[in-house]
Amino acid sequence: MNERFVWFALFFLGCYHGINPGMGWLFAVALGFQERRTAAVLRAIPPLALGHIGSVAIVVLLATSAAFVLPNRAVHFFAGAVLICFGIYRLVRTRHVRWVGMRVGFWGLILWGFLMSTAHGAGLMLLPFVIAGEGARHAPMVMPMPGATSLAHRYLTGWLMVAVHTFGYLATLTAVAWVVYAKVGVRFLRSGWLNVDLFWAIALIVTGIVALIS
Repeated sequence: MNERFVWFALFFLGCYHGINPGMGWLFAVALGFQERRTAAVLRAIPPLALGHIGSVAIVVLLATSAAFVLPNRAVHFFAGAVLICFGIYRLVRTRHVRWVGMRVGFWGLILWGFLMSTAHGAGLMLLPFVIAGEGARHAPMVMPMPGATSLAHRYLTGWLMVAVHTFGYLATLTAVAWVVYAKVGVRFLRSGWLNVDLFWAIALIVTGIVALIS
């Protein structure tokens, strides 16, 4: 496995978030049907993406700062424990954030995207990548992230992780929202609903376990 594979993993992790209806495309489609315009669907995408970026960036930058001042093993253990606990929380509590209504503007969509991404623990899945990047400075790692030599370089690497992840999220969110609104419709949700939240919760727990034992 080389470093390129890791960046692809970050990208496809963003794609997974984009597929999840709870991360925004269903809201964008609903706004499109409400106004009966494709433009309404596309207009909802940027603020939803900004909300997602805000949620993910906070987690990545906090983890980067923690990895700078704390022993790598302690950060490793803490990140694994957080992933497992939040995964269990998502398994037990399946209710989504309730919104006051569908009439929301640009800033309302940003806030909605931020809250939903945070509620799903979107940024937590990037923790192993941050930890691997820090660990690469000390010893050969299974996950070959670049080992930054300065705090500024670490923050830059963190922002690149967020950017690659967001690109996957944005591309998938836009494609799914447009296809569902313009081609497929939402009737398939009655019979073809896939519980991606369940997969997400299991993925968080498994990743946390791997982080603890690696």
